[in-house]
Parts: sequence; C-alpha cells; structure tokens
Amino acid sequence: MTPGTRQRLLVVGNGMAGARTVEEILKRGADRFDVTMIGDEPYGNYNRIMLSHVLAGETGVDDEDLLLNPMSWYRDNGVTLYAGDRAVSLDRFAKSVRCESGREVAYDILVIATGSNTFFPNMDGLRESDGRLARGVFGFRTIEDTNGMLQMAASDDDLRAVVIGGGLLGLEAAYGLRTQGLDVDVVHSPGHLMNQQLDERGGRLLRNKIESLGVGVHTSRRTTAVLRDESGRVAGVAFNDGSSLPADMIVVTAGIRPNVEFARGGGLVIERGIVVDDQLRCEDEGSIYAVGECCQHRGEVYGLVAPLWEQAVVLAEHLAGTNSAAAYHGSRLTTKLKVAGVDVAAMGVKGPERDDDEFVQFYEPRSGTYKSVVVRDGKLIGATLLGDISKANFLTQAFDEKVPLPDERISMLFDMGTPSASTGAAELANDVQVCNCNGVTKGAIVACVHAGAKSMGDVTAATRAGKGCGSCKGLVADILACAAGGAVEADPAADWYVPCIPLAKPALIDVIRDRDLRSVSQVFAELATDGREDAPSKMPLASLLRTVWGPDWVDERGALFINDRVHANIQRDGTFSVVPQMKGGVTTPDQLRKIADVADKYRVPLVKVTGGQRIDLLGIKKEDLPKVWGDLDMPSGFAYGKSMRTVKTCVGSDFCRFGLGDSTALGIALEERFQGLETPAKLKLAVAGCPRNCSEALCKDLGVVSVGDDKWEIYVGGAAGAHIRKGDLLATVVGADEVVRVAGVFIQHYRESAQWLERTYAWVPRVGLEELQRRLIDDGDGIVAGLEDRMQTSVNGYRDPWQDRVEQKSPAQFAPSLPLLPLPQVPVR
Repeated sequence: MTPGTRQRLLVVGNGMAGARTVEEILKRGADRFDVTMIGDEPYGNYNRIMLSHVLAGETGVDDEDLLLNPMSWYRDNGVTLYAGDRAVSLDRFAKSVRCESGREVAYDILVIATGSNTFFPNMDGLRESDGRLARGVFGFRTIEDTNGMLQMAASDDDLRAVVIGGGLLGLEAAYGLRTQGLDVDVVHSPGHLMNQQLDERGGRLLRNKIESLGVGVHTSRRTTAVLRDESGRVAGVAFNDGSSLPADMIVVTAGIRPNVEFARGGGLVIERGIVVDDQLRCEDEGSIYAVGECCQHRGEVYGLVAPLWEQAVVLAEHLAGTNSAAAYHGSRLTTKLKVAGVDVAAMGVKGPERDDDEFVQFYEPRSGTYKSVVVRDGKLIGATLLGDISKANFLTQAFDEKVPLPDERISMLFDMGTPSASTGAAELANDVQVCNCNGVTKGAIVACVHAGAKSMGDVTAATRAGKGCGSCKGLVADILACAAGGAVEADPAADWYVPCIPLAKPALIDVIRDRDLRSVSQVFAELATDGREDAPSKMPLASLLRTVWGPDWVDERGALFINDRVHANIQRDGTFSVVPQMKGGVTTPDQLRKIADVADKYRVPLVKVTGGQRIDLLGIKKEDLPKVWGDLDMPSGFAYGKSMRTVKTCVGSDFCRFGLGDSTALGIALEERFQGLETPAKLKLAVAGCPRNCSEALCKDLGVVSVGDDKWEIYVGGAAGAHIRKGDLLATVVGADEVVRVAGVFIQHYRESAQWLERTYAWVPRVGLEELQRRLIDDGDGIVAGLEDRMQTSVNGYRDPWQDRVEQKSPAQFAPSLPLLPLPQVPVR
C-alpha cells in the first residue's frame, strides 16, 4: 500500500503486550499500517520478568536481556513512539487520543494495551497528603520502582525491608533485596506462600526454602498501617493482631489490577477489565481493541505472559487479514519458572475438587521436593512441581491433552522406565511453548537452527528463548542438540571467568597483574564491556583479587557477601554462627572454658560439634560478633567463606595402636600453613595416620594417608556431601615437609585455575589426574616454582579477620539486624 492508503494504527501502551502485538502485525502486514505507539515510561519495551534479576544484581537496566525493543527498533521498523507521554483521554467519535503533553493522535484502528497497575491495599500511613507513596514505599512493577529500591539499598549498609505479599513477585523482590544485603521479611495474608499456585504442603516447603535464604516469613498476617518516624520516613508496619515489624523500606506486591482508567474515560465497557470478544475487539466498537492484562475475555483476566503472546498473535492475524478465522478462546495456564532460585511448575487446579478425582502426591521436605497431579475422567486437570521439575515437559503436554496419560499415575511424577510418561526434546510437538517468558515454541527454535544457529548464544539471540527466568535453558539446549544433529558449537563465553569480561581465568589474572588492578571497580572500568559493572560478577572478582593480591587488594564492601563482610555464617533467622579455629581438631581445657563462658554470657541457643572437629556457636546476633570474638580470644575458623576451612585428623601414632604416622602434627602443620587462604570454593582437608582412614581423608578436597616408613599418600578431588567421590591418588611422598610442599602446589594451582564455586571434585576430573601429575609432580610445564612462590606470598599475608573487632572496616559493619525469631534451646542428650 502507498503511505496515503495505509491505515493509522495507534497502540496505547508500550509494554510487553502492546509491543509484541506490533511485532506480530509487522511480520504479517507491515505495508498496511502507519504505526504509532504511546507509552508512559521513557524507554523502549522491556521484559518486566527480568526486573527481579535487575533487583538481585544479576543484570543491569541497560542489559540487552532486559530491553526487548530498544529505541533503535522503533526507528528501524518505521514505528513512531511517543515515550514518557501518558495517554489521558479518548474521543471515540473523533477517533483521537490526547496525551498528557497535550499532543493529539488520530487513529483508524486503536489497540489498548495499558497493562496493569500495582494494587496498594488500604493502609494508614501508606501515602502522603498529596497522594504520593510515602518515602521508602515501593511497588515492584517498573524500572523506576526497581531503580528506587536499588538506590535506597546502596545508600545504607544496614537497611531492613518488609515485602507485603508472598506471591511470585513478592518472593522475587525479597530474594533480590536479600541479595543486595538487606534484612528482609515477607508478610502474606493467606496461610501459605504462593497460594494461587501451590497448596498448603507446597507452600510450606517453599517457605522452608525462602527462610533458608535468611528471609523471615510471616503468614496469616494482614498489614494495616505503615509506621512513620518524626521525619515522615518509613519506620515499620503494623498488623491486624496488634504486632509490628521495623522497616526502612516497604515493597508492596499484594497483586495487580487492570489499568482501565483510560478506557473507562472513553466510555468503553469495563468489568474487571476492558471487555473484549474472541477477536479482542472491545464491546460495541468496530475499531478499538484491547490486549494483555488490561482486557477481560470471557470473564477472565490474565496476569501471566503466555496468554499475552497468544492474544497478540490472534489480534495481529485479524488486523493484518492473514487469517480471517483467527479467534482467541482463552488460555490454559501453565507456569514454569524460578522463584528465588527454586524451580516451580504449576498448571490447572492445585488439588482434588471432586470425590472421584485422582490425586497423587510426593512430599520430601529434606530434599525440598513436592510433586502432585490431579486426574479427572482420565485427563490431567492439575499438576504442581516444586524443586524437581524434570517431568514438567511431559505434564505440560498431558495438560494440553497432546499425550495420553500412563496407567501407572506415579510415572507422571518420576521416570519409571515407561516410554509413554517420558517426553524428551525429540518427542515434543513443534507448537509446545518452551520459553514462557518470551513465548518461544519448540518449532521456532528448530527453525532458528535450520536457519544456521549453531550455539546456545545464537539461539537465544535470535529467539530470546532462555532470556527470562532461565528455567527453560536446559530444554532449549536439548532441542538445539536434537535439531542440529549433535553438531553444536560451544559458546566462547563458557570459558570466561565472569560473564561481563571476555577472558578465561588465567588470562584475566595476567591482565590484573600487568595493569595493577586492585579493586573490583577498577576491573570493571578497565575490562568489562562498556566499563559496566555486573553485580553477579562482583563476588567472584573480589575472590580473584584477594587470591592475586592478598591483603593488598582494595576492599570494596559492596563486592562482598554478608558472610565475608562480618566473618561469620548467616543463618536462616538472620543470626550468625561462630566457629573458632581448632587446628587439626585439637583443643585445650582453657579454650573449652572460654567457649562455655561465651555460650552462657550471650545465651547461645545451640552449641554443636561439627564434622570438621570444631565447636560451632549458633544464633549470635550480628552486633555481638566482635564481643564474642574478643571473649573467645581464639582465631577465626573460616567456617563461613570460600576458603581453606579445616584439617580433620585422627589421633595418629602418638596414641593409636594402629597409627603409622603422626597425623595430628601434620594436620596442625597444614592448617597453620594454609589457614584462611582464599579459594574458588570451600576447601576441606584431612590427615589419616593409617589406611584405616578414620579421619575420612579419601573423601576430602585434599586428603593425606600415612602408609608407614614416613611415606604419605596424597589424594585430591574427594567429596562426601551432596556429591560423593573418592579422591584420586596424586602422589606418594616421603616426609611431612614434602606433604606440605605438594599440598601447597596443588592448592595454589587450584586457586589460579578453577572457576568460581568449582569444587575440587569437579575441577580434578575436568583437568584430569594425569595432567595434574604432569604439571605438579613432574613439573612438565615448569610452573611449580612460581606456584610455590605465590603460595608463600599468600601465606605471608595471612591476617586473622576477627581482628576487625578492633578496627572495623565500616561504621555499620556490625550494626544490629532485624529482631530475631526465638529459637528453641536444644537439649544435649
């Protein structure tokens, strides 16, 4: 069509639904319309799902994963965008929309995609006299909301936040704020978390997971007031039972409401949302349509992304004329996502509703797993998966009635070897939606691969699959491998130490040394893409700088996890555990008396002997940590960080009648040598005085076993936690001094080569035992002398971190946390 014959298409709303509708229209009939869009916010369209990642510091506000349609997209596609200019009135008879700026925009076809607004319950003190939210109160809906929370979080090291609403969005907000170092409590009116998706059992399990992050959870509590201090700033929240919680920040995530004021002012039919028919056309209107969260179709209002994508396709086909029969018949809702790091999949009903409904449940709190399915008349009408969602693909297919149900219902929850209950990438239908965040089907991924995509990076760049919550990445990779016939290229970024700097760890270390980069901010400024800081990269870079420079690195508090800032391990209730050093598991009566006195003085709720042959004092308040350390007058045992933790020993040849070597003395020597060393992940050592292996040396990161005649076997890469692995025999050496030397060479090579959080049980097999022996025992690359020198430098730089009690790193380093939940006294039996 010529410009003069094109219809004027106006879209009010530049969010995910409005922009996706325009994308779909341009695919089908770009020459039919002159497209204009009006958006409240001064940005292009962005992925609201990713705001939780921004709040958690996992991505930035200008990251391409957040910006679905940057400003350049509108220019390149001939779309006129009025960003940051709210549409305020609709004249249906003149076919015109007026904006807040006074701009008038005419249309032939109008699409309303105004989305939803945060619902703020009635609470005293919530708003100022002019209607604005009180200082310190936020919704969690926009970039502005998220930036406001981040700026406030960065302004103080010791802020307390209360999140009102324990649904998906509230838990994501709590997780993000906790990651930023705030003390966080979640308050939820119903009896369990995520009550819209989970039943009571699933909610209880999710609560355990959330509390394990150090987030307080308060259910069956209704917030009635926002408390203020004399200056008008937020001071806390009050509940219907008369109790209260202190808070500096309040985030309201109590639900959303369709944004219908613009449509209501134009006289359109409004119920819960803007009423539309199966073509998304507004009632009694031939040229006005509504799409997304603002519309109501057949009585339903949808708040998830997948229905928005389905509506956008139907509306685009109808307006572009490519499918005259296009109609929207509603959506069967399935959800698969990560909530505060926990995998969740849910669809349909949560539990049985009729006596003849079949209900199969599996509940295992220890592993954090909950699964249930509801079957009616041979059809799956509901399923919930928490923790283990490996069966989500099959259940989604079954819920959509695309695969038959197995006779053994339990095989719907577990792989029982029943082919009918297994759905891999090859068996998935092409129209199955793989990425719910961005509405990407299997067919779209396959087409992308056939068009030339060869890596995960290629696929995500072309389709956006996996760029939302990330829970679909495994399936996307499987589909890529299947479609490419196994010819998948590795992403170069897979070898980078951190995502924002295109260097592997050894090369990054060289650059850091060559350029004398000693702070995380310097590394970002010099080496990161566009000099941008990347929050998830801060901790690994801080660890690397401590490894390279020891005490001479520039300590930036914002780059450290709370454990490293206060030198203690945070617990689920916000208190901390204190583990003093007991070298080789050896202690004295004087140390034991001090520990007992501290436990009494500070009313320590739990005193426990650890598996590493030390004593753990649990339940210490943050503000009491320096005083506890001073009263103990013992060095730190480093039971909180990514470092060399402890050396476990047996009694050895001095006392044991089976002992072949002095394991206790060697264990003490190893701990004195390597105490507090920064490592990519925690490092546990052990020494056994004979092959009976009473100290379990064969399943440690580095274990030493005496075999007699002053000979010692050195094992590496063992594990006995979530992963079980017998260590590999690196070498047999003569003399305790040689054990210490070889151990130092191994540990230093691990420090310089392993990825962040990569335990030795993964690193050793990745590098290969023979290769390690060639490098470290045979010195095949001539690196041993350098490793020894750098290890000695690190050893020389050792400082007991509990000396911070004398000279604190920052004024708020040990400032009080939120009031603690009472812990029971644990009897010693």
